[in-house]
Amino acid sequence: MTVRETGEQVGGRPDYALLVLTGVLTITGLITVYSASFVIGLAAYSDPNYFILRQAMWAGLGLVLMVAAMQLDYRVLRTIAMPIMAITILMLLAVLVLGSEGGGARRWLGTGAYTVQPAEFAKLSVIVYLAAWLAAKGNSIKSLENGLLPFVVIIGSVSTLIVLEPNLGTTLIILLITVTMFYVAGATWLQMAALGATGFVSMAFLATAAGYRLDRLFSFFDAESDPLGRGFQTLQSLISIGNGGFGGLGLGASRGKFFYIPESHTDGVFAVLAEEAGFIATSMVVLLFVILMVRGYWVARRAPDDFGTLVATGITTWIAVQAMLNIGGVTRVVPLTGVPLPFLSYGGSALAAVMLAMGVLLNISRYGPDQMSYFRRMSVPARRVVRRVRT
Repeated sequence: MTVRETGEQVGGRPDYALLVLTGVLTITGLITVYSASFVIGLAAYSDPNYFILRQAMWAGLGLVLMVAAMQLDYRVLRTIAMPIMAITILMLLAVLVLGSEGGGARRWLGTGAYTVQPAEFAKLSVIVYLAAWLAAKGNSIKSLENGLLPFVVIIGSVSTLIVLEPNLGTTLIILLITVTMFYVAGATWLQMAALGATGFVSMAFLATAAGYRLDRLFSFFDAESDPLGRGFQTLQSLISIGNGGFGGLGLGASRGKFFYIPESHTDGVFAVLAEEAGFIATSMVVLLFVILMVRGYWVARRAPDDFGTLVATGITTWIAVQAMLNIGGVTRVVPLTGVPLPFLSYGGSALAAVMLAMGVLLNISRYGPDQMSYFRRMSVPARRVVRRVRT
């Protein structure tokens, strides 16, 4: 960041490590989507390139959005946070009334191949709006009437609209993002305990209120008792991962994508990657996400204002949590949630939204102080990667 003689702050160079990480993950995702989807594309649409062409188109749109967000001063978002949130709520309401159905859910606006999933962009909208709200509240968020209760109302309203689609996985991600931002903004431990208890009870109720969600819990705890039914997806994903071994079977050689792994190009893309590229390559992908998380929180720590810190924290938490939920579900570390793996899973709205968010994060990185040397950065304890906003 540089300062003109007038005192105006001018953005400097972006965090090139984050830029490279975004590029590598996006290219890896395009390769993986093609390998995981050509069988389904050929069977369903007589076109092995059906999914990759659409994913590439959305990647191009995402690139345009990312570059534009990198150039736009992120502080402008604070002034338009309310209109952005209002538009998001209207789109979520439109989904419930006019949305297209698929797989028993109503999550898309549009028709045929030209659809958009507003819930994916709602994550960034909520992050921007909540960051502006928390930054304006300052120390008053520690109170019940000015902090906790309004926070619950804001997040509860958006979450309810997404649950009704139904989309519990996205709701869980938004809750984890916003609670993290609330903590970073200076919430008390008593408030965090209340949110944690309320969130746990609510998610437990929602997770057991629908039959297909119970099936996911069953497949996590006791998949082996029904290997051809409710436990099929979990067990087939694990078999594919095991088939890959350390070196993998080779690009395009996955057996699981031949209709053994349900939704192999979306929810199960990590299992296909593991089977074809092996443990070493998938470990590298996980490492890329870890580095992105550390760099993202470092940008949050270096942001020049509370709004920037909170937005960067929210975006980084979004990508990190979603990656952990997807990979954890495929590897049976956590129950399946049905959320896509950022950058790697097929899904145009998801890819464009996450690339737009990375553009905002890269823009925030342009306004931080000059970067320290690599070795000094790596010596900072993990507990200091995210600082709580000074109040």
